[in-house]
Order: sequence, then structure tokens, then C-alpha cells
Amino acid sequence: MEINFPFSASRQNPSLMLPTPPTFTKMASMAFPVVQSPRNSTPISSSNKEQTQNWNALKFVRGKKLLKDLSTWGIGGPCNYFVQVFHQTHLLSAIRYCREFSIPYVVIGKGSNCLFDDLGFDGCVILNQIDFLERMEPGVYRAGSGFRFNHLGSLSCNEGFTGLEFAAGIPGTVGGATYMNAGANGQKLKRIILFLKETANVIESVDIVTTEGNFRTLNRIDLTFGYRSSSFQDMGNLAAIVAATFRLERSGSAKKRQQELLKRRRATQPVNERSAGSVFRNPVNLGVSAAELIDKAGLKGCSIGGAMVSNIHANFLVNNGASTSQDMLNLIALVKDKVDSKFGVELEEEVLYFHPYWNYANWER
Repeated sequence: MEINFPFSASRQNPSLMLPTPPTFTKMASMAFPVVQSPRNSTPISSSNKEQTQNWNALKFVRGKKLLKDLSTWGIGGPCNYFVQVFHQTHLLSAIRYCREFSIPYVVIGKGSNCLFDDLGFDGCVILNQIDFLERMEPGVYRAGSGFRFNHLGSLSCNEGFTGLEFAAGIPGTVGGATYMNAGANGQKLKRIILFLKETANVIESVDIVTTEGNFRTLNRIDLTFGYRSSSFQDMGNLAAIVAATFRLERSGSAKKRQQELLKRRRATQPVNERSAGSVFRNPVNLGVSAAELIDKAGLKGCSIGGAMVSNIHANFLVNNGASTSQDMLNLIALVKDKVDSKFGVELEEEVLYFHPYWNYANWER
């Protein structure tokens, strides 16, 4: 059995349901640890000398690549195998390699909502670099899953099309944004009202590769999306998202709206600090955001080790430069506990934690 996370496949976010080992508690569609990560376990081996294996024109690096270099949080030890893929055929070859040798694998893009463990990951991390862009017709863009989502947002607005204004402020890739149904909450900027914007609003089709090695195209009518959720998260045979096609409408004011959003983002988010974006989902039907609850619980500036609740935006937990994975796990647990105790609201994580070791016998779909 394999771990398959389509993070451009982000937060991202490697079955696509996260397996539930014995040390995890199931929370909504996510799994997140509520106990300490295995501090006494042996770290994934990391040698000073790079070891490589070549297979079907792919270069697999053994035990050397640090996951902190692949995550916007800057946290994580070495992975047992690491490979970059630049084309869908490369991706398929990498998946076949992992299947051939029974190696658990994850597919990631920018790592913008990933929390890797300091012990590393005892499997293969496939870095998605499938970053092509095709203009099918005016306003219709087909982008590789490794294409930067914020770049697509800026480019489409500059060309006079609306629908992805919000994307310019979202780190990550097209695959990750599609998988998570990335979006921005409705805001009122001056006299411009921006309603809830989501990736799903403009998706026309999505190309995927299955664990059996088949390529499929799914049309919008075949897919279901919700708040930070998509059909892909429940698709048991999904190996990764390969590309997505977006249909946008022409607008003369798209660029202006995007500039307003970016201005507000720079003023209200810790854009110059190491974070994973919003850590918690906003509670449904409560009329209050996760950030407001955390702020009202008096947690801004609260820190554990090198992990801290941002003073700028309470739903951003930042790495001050020396945070360990356990620091971040403990801070997440503290925030959840304080908010629950004060308001009776159980916050759910948007970020995904990658356990370094998986117990195959206890996996459940």
C-alpha cells in the first residue's frame, strides 16, 4: 500500500485521505497527531556523501535531501528517497519505481502547508516540477500541477481576465490549490465587495494519474468541491494531479481588484516570515474566523520553542528560525486546547503533518 498525496500536487496534501496510524486521531477529513511525535525513534539516515540511484532516466537521491528545504515552514529532516519530475511521464515513472520496490511516497509542490517531522520521512518524496502553461483560447488556461498558482493569478489578471485575483496571494502550486480548493474569504476593500473566491469556481477540468498508472481527465461536472475540500481527497486511486484547466471571464478591473487584495495581504499577514499560511480552517456557520478566535483567546505572540503565533495574523504560526516539528505540534495542540476551553470550538487543521514512519498493518481508508 502507498501514501499518495497530490500536492501539485500542497498543502498541501499527500490514498488521498491521510492514513491513520495508531498515534493519530481522525479529525474531519484530516489526520493530525495529538501525542508527541516519535522523539526516541532513529532519524532517517543522512550521509555526508550523496548516494544516487538512476532508474528510467530519473535520479533518486538517497538519504540526503532535507525536507526543511522543501517546506515554507523550514522544518523537516532527511527523506530516504528524493526525486524531481518535470513531465507527466517522469511522474508516472517515479510512481512505478516506488510501487516496484514497495516504497511509500508523497508528491509535493511548494510545500506550503506541509509539516514534516525532524526525523524525516522513511519513503520517497517526489517534487513536482511540471510547470507548463498553455493558453487554449482567450481566458482558458491549462497549467501543469507544478505551475505556481500565484503566478497564474497575476498573469491572468494582467491579461484582463477575472476569477483568479485571489490566487496572487496564495503560495503553492496549481495542483495543491486544486486539491485543497484554495481560496480567499470574502472581504470588503474600499467600495469593492469581494465574495468568497475559490479555485473550484473557475475549474473546467483536471488531469490526473491513478495508482494503476492511468491518465484520466475529469470534467468539472464530475467533481465535488467544498470549503478547503475536493473529490480528490477521497479518491482512493489517485496518485497525483497532473494539470488543471481554468476558464475565466474578461474584465477590465481584475488587475485593480488583485492589487487591492495584495495590498491588504501585505498589511495583515506575516509575508516576510516562515509560515504555512493559515493553519486552521475557519469554523463553519459561526460567523467568526479561526484567527479571531485565536486572537480573542489571547494567543497572539504565544510561543513554544521556535514556534510562535504570529502577532500580525493569529491563524499563522511562524518559525522564528529554530522551530522543531515538535515545537510546532505542541503549539498547534495548545491553540486548539485554549480555543476549545474558552469558546467550545474545536479547530480543525488545514496543514498536513507527515509522520516519519507508517504502520502499514494499521492503515485504514
